Amino acid sequence: MTFTRGNFLDATGAAVLDAAVASGQSGAAPWYARCYRWAQINTSEKDVVQYDLPWWREQWKRTAVQGLFVNAAGTEFTQYPSKFPLQRRNRFLPDRDLFGEITEAAHRDGLVVVARMDSSGVGEGFFQAHPDWFTRTRDGQPGNGPCINSPYREEYVPGLYREIIERSRPEGFMDNGGFGGAAICYCENCARRFRDQIGKTLPNSADWNDPVYREWVRWGQARQLEIWDLNNRVTKAAGGPNCVYVGLVRKFQANTRAIAKRSPLLLADSQSRNDEGSFRENADEARYMHSLVGWNSVVSQSMALYHHSHGYFRFASDPPAEARMYMLSGMAGGFQPWYHHIGAYGEDRRMYHTAEPVMLWHKKNERYLVNRTPVATVGVVRSELSSVFYGRGAAPQLMQMPYRGMVRALFRTRIPYLPVHIDDIEPQADRFAVLVLPNIGGMSDEQCAVIRRFVERGGSLIATGVTSLYDADGEPRADFGLAPVFGAHLPGPAPDRMVSPETLHSYLRLRPELRASVFGPHVSDVPRESGPRHPALAGFDETDLLAFGGSLTALRVDPDRIVLCTFVPPFPTYPPETAWMRQERTDIPGLIVGSYGKGKVAFLPADLDRRYMLDTLPDHGRLLGNLLRWTAGDNIPFTLEGSGYIGAYLYRQENRLILHLVNGTGTDNGEQISDEYFPIGPLKIRVRLPDGVKAQSLKFQVSERVARPRVSQGSVEFQVPRLIDHELVVIE
Repeated sequence: MTFTRGNFLDATGAAVLDAAVASGQSGAAPWYARCYRWAQINTSEKDVVQYDLPWWREQWKRTAVQGLFVNAAGTEFTQYPSKFPLQRRNRFLPDRDLFGEITEAAHRDGLVVVARMDSSGVGEGFFQAHPDWFTRTRDGQPGNGPCINSPYREEYVPGLYREIIERSRPEGFMDNGGFGGAAICYCENCARRFRDQIGKTLPNSADWNDPVYREWVRWGQARQLEIWDLNNRVTKAAGGPNCVYVGLVRKFQANTRAIAKRSPLLLADSQSRNDEGSFRENADEARYMHSLVGWNSVVSQSMALYHHSHGYFRFASDPPAEARMYMLSGMAGGFQPWYHHIGAYGEDRRMYHTAEPVMLWHKKNERYLVNRTPVATVGVVRSELSSVFYGRGAAPQLMQMPYRGMVRALFRTRIPYLPVHIDDIEPQADRFAVLVLPNIGGMSDEQCAVIRRFVERGGSLIATGVTSLYDADGEPRADFGLAPVFGAHLPGPAPDRMVSPETLHSYLRLRPELRASVFGPHVSDVPRESGPRHPALAGFDETDLLAFGGSLTALRVDPDRIVLCTFVPPFPTYPPETAWMRQERTDIPGLIVGSYGKGKVAFLPADLDRRYMLDTLPDHGRLLGNLLRWTAGDNIPFTLEGSGYIGAYLYRQENRLILHLVNGTGTDNGEQISDEYFPIGPLKIRVRLPDGVKAQSLKFQVSERVARPRVSQGSVEFQVPRLIDHELVVIE
């Protein structure tokens, strides 16, 4: 059942009934399963005297929202008169219940309300009243906030939840923080709990070589989940079975998978792209989160309408093109829209127009944007375990950059893929023709066994960097955990955790060398051509060298494998007179291909995925794309021809296919911020038809036209004449 205002009575004096319906107490599906469009007006303290509630109620209607995130209690004050003496009231109108008024109005309009909390800190007076609630440094000095193991989290915050439910009956709760960080807390609560549960004293310092510290990391992660579960017990006991705590997850956050398994609604706190992000990565994050919770669950993302990507200009409107493209890319990947304002009164009125057309288009096309299954045969693997225990504080360089570079290569080559958590591979292995392991350095023995079984049965594999060279604790193995699959072995001790230097002047030499037979100057000792090159090196016939920029370790390669390129060590770049190769060749492999069981394998010790994210060299992207095509073979569900930088996302829904296209040309190339679109076209598209999809019609839901498809050899072919920002094509 779709949640719209038409499902509710015309609410004049029916707030209680509306709240019951919104909570799912009338027999409808729970609110968190059917609320797809959200709004958040993140109220400031001064908003208690400047909240224009009638205007906002009209704005909710104009933007077709179904739910609101409303500030209730934060680190500084509450938006209602709390009975807790330590909880400071609003300094402007301390006795006004702004949260309650907004909640009542929303319920009258048939909207769901989720109370927004912030438990990451406390106001003045807390430390004097309860010094035992605060984190402590090793020398006993108070830290910067309350401890996750203190009564603040176990008793005080739950008391606020109960008070808010008793006063205003929101449908659920979310919290902006308060789950602790990476620093070791030495308060009595932590010391006692760690000793009782682990049987040891707290580690002396954050030393990854200390097994006790690694135990502390796992213990802290488990404690975060305990608090998550506690919050849910409290809210459900006080507000009913559908009054849930849904919290927030952030990009590349540890514990995301565990949270996703216990949360009926996943909320993504990634409000805009930043200097390292992109629209394509927004779609990627949506698909990853859906891979954790399933494609019939709702995953909503906070989408800022103010300048969030460049210095937090809270009161300045983002250009409509920038905010709109972020919203559209998220929706194409599977996020449900949730627009976000800071403050209820703004002098830059441009931002109030941005959300309406996007939200109304979403409402009109809602049935195509939810409850759909992605169609892709390449799985790009993520691992929280590896990020924490192999990454050891350097996860952005060691784990995130290789993943992001691989995703960029897939995007550029237009090969459809899905992110997949490493512990979710086996149940859905049959859907993938290829798995990609972008420098998954830390892997457990069981995770290695899952990958071996996948390849033995005929799945293909691409792995990069030092994948599987470290165990589940991030400790080095004597050899790769996947050495038999790679056909490569470490002859000596494991190298230091490898992060390629940013300016290293190194190269990869391609095999066989072909320059003796192509246009250019020649010398007497040039190697002669010794056979055709592998398909992975397609397009490189006129070069024997590729820029690399990283470093490599010597490996022993099994005789049944082929080395396609080798390492050329760095040499001077300046002055130019010194720029000549000191060592022209080595036997250090950069790319090894072969087979294992029934599957193809490409092992790329040269971390070109990470280098591609750093340098964006087209050669790196081309080589990665070649490897993906070679390993995938003919298991690619669609092709797209035409110029442009295009996100293409294919879904299956009952007896139809849905192709969502997003035009990133000129807007997603790192030149932040975008303020215009760059139309492209025509695009020629061919989609393989699965059983049950007849392809008798094409409906273009953005350009609002209908076309007759051409079906040939089990595929449907059509053109998109012009792509401005996005298009959604329904094939049925």
